[in-house]
Amino acid sequence: MSQPPIARMRLFCQQLSGTRFSSPAEIVTWMGAMQAQDYPMAKWAIGARLPASTDVEIESAIDRAEIIRTHLLRPTWHFVAAEDVYWLLDLTASHVKTAQSGRERDLELTDKVFAKSNSVIEKALSAGRHLTRDELVTELNKAGIATDQNRASHLFTRAELEKIICSGATREGKLTYALLAERVPKVKGMSREESLAELARRYFTSRCPATWQDFAWWSGLPSGDARHALELLKPKFHSECVGEQTYLYPVGLSLPGRAAKSVFLLPPYDEFTLSYADRSASFPPGMESHMKEISDRGIFRPVLVVDGQVSGTWKRIVKKDSVLLEIQPYVRIDSSTLVSSLEKIRKAALRYGKFLGKRTIDVEMHALEG
Repeated sequence: MSQPPIARMRLFCQQLSGTRFSSPAEIVTWMGAMQAQDYPMAKWAIGARLPASTDVEIESAIDRAEIIRTHLLRPTWHFVAAEDVYWLLDLTASHVKTAQSGRERDLELTDKVFAKSNSVIEKALSAGRHLTRDELVTELNKAGIATDQNRASHLFTRAELEKIICSGATREGKLTYALLAERVPKVKGMSREESLAELARRYFTSRCPATWQDFAWWSGLPSGDARHALELLKPKFHSECVGEQTYLYPVGLSLPGRAAKSVFLLPPYDEFTLSYADRSASFPPGMESHMKEISDRGIFRPVLVVDGQVSGTWKRIVKKDSVLLEIQPYVRIDSSTLVSSLEKIRKAALRYGKFLGKRTIDVEMHALEG
């Protein structure tokens, strides 16, 4: 199993090269969780896996609470299916709190402060109210709770981790918070052992081939928990050594034959690049140095993916009725495939423009050959 097959298998398992699912919530359920701090682009991460879907369709699924946006796994936002939010918080909230604790001490955010802020937030959102961040900050300030120096972010994150709040419905283009219990009825939980096994199963089914180090990075779990989760999976998964890495994938995984060259314009923080501690399999041989171009100090950029290999970056300029995509490949396109490759890139750009509902989609290419 060489690196290109690894990348192509990941495209298939991540639902990028084809999917049997028909709704945004089904995609998120399959993926387990999808990083979502860049809200507009995180919606495209779902859309890229769901042909013919639109931004409006995915926003509607979030507004209906079929998909929830909250903090879990690691100290950042994720999309998660409504039916998964409670058990994932039960499993991962404690280590997210641990990761946040040092900064919280610096900000003098004590358990007493969190208890007071949770009470204020819960009261403000009661009776089905959905409030914006600024509106909740006003309520906290009225109660004498300081929200400067990014304290507000920590207060809201703690309320999410304690299952008090989550994403509400968008109001006039602004994101809101709402009470989790009012958005998603509480369901019977799983044991910790069941949750570990289920999270690992979702990860390796949707992102294989991957290593236990990849899973530990993505899940945020302590290494002991990550290893134990893999032990629980062993009867249903194969392992294969490639170099110094041991990759896991489900027993009976059937990979389609090699398809025609594929091109994707994936958002920043997409699970195709983000899900792995070692991302070298997603880069053309000799191009691993470009990994810093797509991820620098935790900031991920949108990527051009050609046949499973990250081959460039892109950015967008969105206007009322149009979108301009500026694409910067860093892999020279062979002259024999130049025309077809450019056509596939333009087709991928058209798909993104249609997702946004724009009438005009312009593409500007840079340095394809040099």
